[in-house]
Amino acid sequence: MSLPAGIAARPSESRGRVHAEPDLGPRGPRDAFQRDRDRIVHSVAFRRLRHKTQVFVAPDGDHYRVRLTHSIEVAQIGRTVARVLGLNEDLTEALCLAHDLGHPPFGHAGEDALDAAIADHGGFDHNGHTLRLVTRLETPYPDFDGLNLSWETLEGLAKHNGPVANPHWALAEVDAEVGLDLHSFASLEAQVAALADDIAYDNHDIDDGLRAGVLPLDLLLEQPFVKRHWDAIGARWPDLPLDRKVKALVRDQIGTMVGDLLAETRRRVAASGAETLADVRSAGMALAGFSDELAADERALKRCLYANLYNAPALQPVRIEAQRVVANLAAAYLADPRLLPDAWHRGDCAETTARNVADYVAGMTDPFAIARHEALVGPVELPEKF
Repeated sequence: MSLPAGIAARPSESRGRVHAEPDLGPRGPRDAFQRDRDRIVHSVAFRRLRHKTQVFVAPDGDHYRVRLTHSIEVAQIGRTVARVLGLNEDLTEALCLAHDLGHPPFGHAGEDALDAAIADHGGFDHNGHTLRLVTRLETPYPDFDGLNLSWETLEGLAKHNGPVANPHWALAEVDAEVGLDLHSFASLEAQVAALADDIAYDNHDIDDGLRAGVLPLDLLLEQPFVKRHWDAIGARWPDLPLDRKVKALVRDQIGTMVGDLLAETRRRVAASGAETLADVRSAGMALAGFSDELAADERALKRCLYANLYNAPALQPVRIEAQRVVANLAAAYLADPRLLPDAWHRGDCAETTARNVADYVAGMTDPFAIARHEALVGPVELPEKF
């Protein structure tokens, strides 16, 4: 069952773009949100996600997910949910594909190191940096900086996790220019994109963690949500090999989460009486979400993954070395900004220099960061595995 038709974002009713585009040549038969999605896919930042860490360092292992494959998987889930609910699939897909553009090399470990490196100049936040990338740092067009995405896409990137009371400086700059109404909720398309991200990494990180031998299966099966699905799979296929059973587990858990998201979102929308997109933004709560029971299961699963995968002792040497690489690179460029490529010499005050350095380092892929560290600082000693 679809939601009320007026709730979906409509490209014909978009609030538009910051820069007028009167003469960009042939544009093809695409609406505003389709163009946004395509601009994201064709961006340099999107291509770089191929070599940026999801859980395991990107150069290690062809079969582990990286930021690019994760983003594609998020988009697949988000678009499916949007289609069933009657939301705008193209806007949902654009938000899913772009949500991780701002991540620096080595995932959250790299972000923590970069944030500390420029703490005296506002720090670093990957979500704010995503907005900075799509509004300033990507430069494919002759007449303006940025991708010139529609207001709705910028709003969704800024607020997909809900209203923002204290925006990071990077997001605050974009808000000052665009006016993103940070106090309100974003569209349902943005809310769905955020939940699709949770569904994707909750389950696909399980797949990668078990494949790598880092996540202990016995500890994972202490989660009642996982155990229910695992036992049901065993009952259906008693002799299924372990690796195929894990794949079935991931599929079934995703199916359960998606089904719950659809049912709960319909329930919340009906209970709120929302009929329009304006109603969604002013609802005072997220209208897309999991039921209370599944939300509790999902939180418990996240705690399990943080304790036994993301913060696993086997991954700590990698995390420590990754942070050392990012911290050393930032320190080297801050000490001598002449080491930056010419295009990154924008302004000469300390704050501008620090932010130029953060922009440059954040754009690095894992292997490029390793190569620059070896050229400027010294050897990188990442373990052979992970």
